[in-house]
Amino acid sequence: MQRSVRATVLGLAVNAVLACVKLTAGILGNSYALIADAIESWADIASSVIVWRAVVIADQPADADHPYGHGKAETLAGAAVAVLLLMAAALIFGQSLKEVLTPHHAPAAFTLYVLLGVVLVKETLFRFVTRIGHAVDSSAVKADAWHHRSDAITSAAAALGISVALIGGDGYKSADDIAAMFAALIIGWNGWRLLRPSVGELMDAAPAGDIVERATAIALSVTGVRGVEKCLARKMGYGYLIDMHVEVDGELSVASAHQLSHDVKDAVRAQLTRVNDVTIHIEPHQPRAPALS
Repeated sequence: MQRSVRATVLGLAVNAVLACVKLTAGILGNSYALIADAIESWADIASSVIVWRAVVIADQPADADHPYGHGKAETLAGAAVAVLLLMAAALIFGQSLKEVLTPHHAPAAFTLYVLLGVVLVKETLFRFVTRIGHAVDSSAVKADAWHHRSDAITSAAAALGISVALIGGDGYKSADDIAAMFAALIIGWNGWRLLRPSVGELMDAAPAGDIVERATAIALSVTGVRGVEKCLARKMGYGYLIDMHVEVDGELSVASAHQLSHDVKDAVRAQLTRVNDVTIHIEPHQPRAPALS
């Protein structure tokens, strides 16, 4: 959790500085693409605050009101960040279209250098935060990382548009606005791409990967387990919750079956450290008839 918080706070600080620089340069340099880029950075700041609070809440232990823990706060934050991306994309696209239809001066040359510096900083930040997001498997941190990548994409598109406007002259004054519209489409696509897995987690969709297969194999390796009739998993914040139907000898005493269920639970949690809890349902083993050839 501490790694997630540090990455989020770092992103928050960098975004605050860059947003101010881009907004000032955009206004002074007459570049709406740069102003739109600044708007996207302010969305980054909002998302970083959301993620920062979410990872703190998600790390809190279970209590009477939240017996399964607070992990969904992290998933909700991922969805909120994705929605912010979609909103930023819509705002940038709409304002850029308005600027294309409104005659205005070409952007100043210095705005190009500002944008190239922003691209370098934001792409570096994206790679750093992405590594942490994958390390802790946090949808919120991954979404926050893509906010940085989206900012880099917006800045790169704006730099290209400004370059065309400066080289092409009066006939290409709207090039930076068109570039901002193109960047808005990319940002919107990333927002949708990040929203889908967050919604899936909120709906308790089956997690990606082989967590179910691995948990089943571990259970079958425990002495006394005759079979695993069912194994279900769902993601809760940084960890997983597993429900498993374990088949045992039908002649076992209640006490022995109870102990065996604890053995399975302990084995799964020991080998799969991100599994927070395993609920075991004991069933009598029913020998299955061999398949007909």
